[in-house]
Amino acid sequence: MNMQFAVIKTGGKQYKVSPGQKIKIEKLDAPEKGGVVFDEVLLVGDDKETKIGQPFIKGAKVEGKILEQGRNKKIIVYKYKSKKRYQVKRGHRQPFTMVEIKKIVV
Repeated sequence: MNMQFAVIKTGGKQYKVSPGQKIKIEKLDAPEKGGVVFDEVLLVGDDKETKIGQPFIKGAKVEGKILEQGRNKKIIVYKYKSKKRYQVKRGHRQPFTMVEIKKIVV
């Protein structure tokens, strides 16, 4: 079985991806059901060999399809200073993009 994988950089984070995998990444400005190409590929590997970029691999790209644009569950952000009567309670929902990886091109 030839297990191919890549490490891509998007949204200030790095993700290890394989074809057919679904990942939740920082929000992309692209329409739902559209395609997306990640060209910042840091590493590509399979059972036989591994290529490491410096910092990126020239000509390598990872193609995916946007499945969903959404927002995560609400988290509570609470700030408090003791003895100063200061307290702030806020909610936050981080936007995300769900992407299915289609193929890795080297």
